[in-house]
Amino acid sequence: MTRESTPKFTPEITPTLEELQAQERRLVFRRFTHDDAWALGSLLVELARERQAPVAVDIHRAGQQLFHAALPGSTPDNDAWIARKRRVVERYGASSYLVGARFRAKGTTFEESSRLDPDVYAAHGGSFPLHVEGVGVIGAVTVSGLPQLDDHRFVVEALEEYLGGRRQE
Repeated sequence: MTRESTPKFTPEITPTLEELQAQERRLVFRRFTHDDAWALGSLLVELARERQAPVAVDIHRAGQQLFHAALPGSTPDNDAWIARKRRVVERYGASSYLVGARFRAKGTTFEESSRLDPDVYAAHGGSFPLHVEGVGVIGAVTVSGLPQLDDHRFVVEALEEYLGGRRQE
């Protein structure tokens, strides 16, 4: 399969809450092992290299970091963003972008209304829950380095490719 050299989404189209929630219902694993973390993380790195995207990639499960990569152009600041976005997924059980969108839909912001320390939590796009059928959210896959909607879409694209092409039996 040949991939495009640029992301296959248009940045000006913001997804609705319904679309974001549908992504989370659709992108569910039957199981999630160390090997899945390696394969999914490697896919994200491969996509990022093809696009020369200056991102850091992280996968956590049950408090353990299973995968991390920092590509050229990424900085230590990306790792700080990863931790803040991942904490939102761990706390809310939903993607960091969806959590932020829910606050915006109420006419406020996460920073104004969550009562959580913005130095610890960031409801910005790029962290997506690892949801296992019959178990629930067990971790997060996170990307940082692009504008927040692009970070979110990048993770979703990789999850769709991984789950669509390598669905576990």
